[in-house]
Amino acid sequence: MPQQQRLFDIEPEPWELDAQDSRLVATVVFPTGAKKPFDYAVPDRLRDTLQVGCRVEVPFGRGNRPQVGYCIELAERSAAARELKTVTEQVDACSLLRPAMLRLTRWIADCYLCDWGQVLEAVLPAGVRSQAGTRLTTLLHVPPEVLAKRKEWKLPTKQAVVLRVLAESDEPLAPNELARLARCTQAPITALRRKGLIAAQTGRVRQHRPEEDSVRIEPSGVVPNPAQQAALDGILAALHAKEHQTILVHGVTGSGKTEVYIRAIEEAVSFGRQAIVLVPEISLTPQTVDRFRRRFGRVAVLHSHLTDVERQWHWRQIADGRVPVVVGARSAVFAPAPQLGLIVLDEEQENSFKQDSLPRYHARDVALKRAEMEKIPLVLGSATPSLESWHRAQQGRYRLVELPRRVLDRPLPEVGLIDLRARLANRSDRGAISRQLHQAMRMALDDDGQIILLLNRRGFSTHIQCQACGHVVRCPECDIALTHHRTEEIAMCHYCDYEIPAPAVCPECSFTGMRYGGLGTQRLEAEVRARFPGVCCLRMDTDTMHGRGAHDRAFAAFRAGDIKILLGTQMIAKGLDFPNVTLVGVINSDVALHLPDFRAAERTFQLVTQVAGRTGRGPKGGRVLVQTFSPDHPAVQAASRHDYAAFARAEIPMREMLHYPPFGRMIRLVFRGPLEQETLDFATQMSERLAETLARDAPAARVLGPAPAPFARLRGKYRFQIQLQLAGQTAEPLRAAVRNCRETLTVPNDVQWIADVDPFDML
Repeated sequence: MPQQQRLFDIEPEPWELDAQDSRLVATVVFPTGAKKPFDYAVPDRLRDTLQVGCRVEVPFGRGNRPQVGYCIELAERSAAARELKTVTEQVDACSLLRPAMLRLTRWIADCYLCDWGQVLEAVLPAGVRSQAGTRLTTLLHVPPEVLAKRKEWKLPTKQAVVLRVLAESDEPLAPNELARLARCTQAPITALRRKGLIAAQTGRVRQHRPEEDSVRIEPSGVVPNPAQQAALDGILAALHAKEHQTILVHGVTGSGKTEVYIRAIEEAVSFGRQAIVLVPEISLTPQTVDRFRRRFGRVAVLHSHLTDVERQWHWRQIADGRVPVVVGARSAVFAPAPQLGLIVLDEEQENSFKQDSLPRYHARDVALKRAEMEKIPLVLGSATPSLESWHRAQQGRYRLVELPRRVLDRPLPEVGLIDLRARLANRSDRGAISRQLHQAMRMALDDDGQIILLLNRRGFSTHIQCQACGHVVRCPECDIALTHHRTEEIAMCHYCDYEIPAPAVCPECSFTGMRYGGLGTQRLEAEVRARFPGVCCLRMDTDTMHGRGAHDRAFAAFRAGDIKILLGTQMIAKGLDFPNVTLVGVINSDVALHLPDFRAAERTFQLVTQVAGRTGRGPKGGRVLVQTFSPDHPAVQAASRHDYAAFARAEIPMREMLHYPPFGRMIRLVFRGPLEQETLDFATQMSERLAETLARDAPAARVLGPAPAPFARLRGKYRFQIQLQLAGQTAEPLRAAVRNCRETLTVPNDVQWIADVDPFDML
């Protein structure tokens, strides 16, 4: 039998003990249950095939129940050591995790306060773990001793052809595949197996491969402008030096950042390296993939809308080094590229790069760590960088390159502010669309332009209230008003999916005059259709973008001009390039401005600036109108002038004074349970223990809370939160205090709690 082909090279052990006095020991971690690693003896039959990064089945606990874990270390240990249980089976034929990825996942577990096994389970897609799209079958190969004497064998012609085809194959072949390649029946194959010239083993083969569109590679005819060339030169210098450097590309919308990324990737690919490109929204993936395919041919895609079979196929192609470019959302940062040369994070400020379930990692920080470990450049790009990245660039920790002008020197669109407070006194001006915005939309349509309307709130009405007794229809499981969806005539909770038929009478007093207040994308769509009959419009939000390819189809129709008005939530606000868009309207810029979140102003500035950048990209120019109740707010004012520096100057002093990022580190603890007092009591106990530990180890740290969370009740559970803060760049004292509590405090049976390091969601 030939030695098992290995997908990844495994780092050699520094020494070997005498085989008679030693045994091979596998250290295993589990994705659930046990939180620490366990040692198991490796049986002789697995000694030559088991690798670090494989999954194994082992007996666990007093009952020796079978459990699957990850082999994270193999070491020769003295046979005289304590008695060990033995590995039962090797689940994977070869390693699924390179040593570099094991080191990265170990760092994630330490940084984000979770178990190593949980991280490994998150890094490997479910389709890879289940080997989706494959089946067990017999695989044939030529044994080494036969291969060495192949020319000495006197065989019939057909058998000789079969033996030659199999010997020249890079991998074992199934009998039917061998027969097809050798152009013969199964008879000569069977004869060779009987003679012992062909050996058989059990393995997996792919049942079918996902279809790939053939794309003709089109070299770019665009000549980079001086600013683009300067940005590219900075990235290429780090590439050629074969060292890690983080480059922040701060370019206004439409400045050609993507062209800079592509040219840098072309350079990396030219000397046999691979690149990972992360985008924040699935809606951006089709457009980005199409652009990269036209330049590179084969591109792997990783995002949550893939089937398990597709994801496993792309993952395997990446791991085998067969594709030069990987494009995907957050989890693509774990793509198993063996020759990684460059990582690009587009729209690096986006909060969708932060995972909201275990492990609660941020893709930007993981990409930074991976780039440091693999000594490759990391490129962060944005028109509105996060204040954390901007501050690091100002300090010199990142290299800052600027793209201050649009390509072809097209001007940034003029942004006008519409004060919604003035509309309150004008009874004739009602609805979501103000008179000024309506007139601008009519002019844009008359000029055969296209329009984008942004409203970052789903549904038809955001609350339902009785006009007689004031009762608000709320979710019985959450402390939140139900949202009216008129298409289905339901009232729905967007947090737990509870729904009821839209009430015609008040549940409390039976009054028939229910008021449907607030504004969502469904109501905006209805108003647009009423005001502009006959004009084709499309709504894009999570209620309409269902099914595979929904985003791609919607944007293709808009690009073709079949749709004149595109309205929706933030999924239409970023990274899209439609030259015929001549008007962008922001229906209400204040949706997130006054939330109890220290990043509220930053997110408002980013969203308005990003959506404003969707217009003015063609020869017709463009215009932006922003409706707001807060026209004097610094974030809104700065966005209206496309002035990131002014926004940063206004926001950074407040962050520094309160030790918020980028001037301090945070951990948010959230507690939930069905009994309010029991949950609060445990949160209080945790707060006291944290305060005691930090007073000793980090006196400058602050412990705020416990206090009710902004959403004090969700899915039937009461919620309390504690906020830990520490000025400076290290969060390790905070992590150590949380680890101490996790190990020493007994959690009540009905109470759950989570630790979110560097939180992005404060609600």
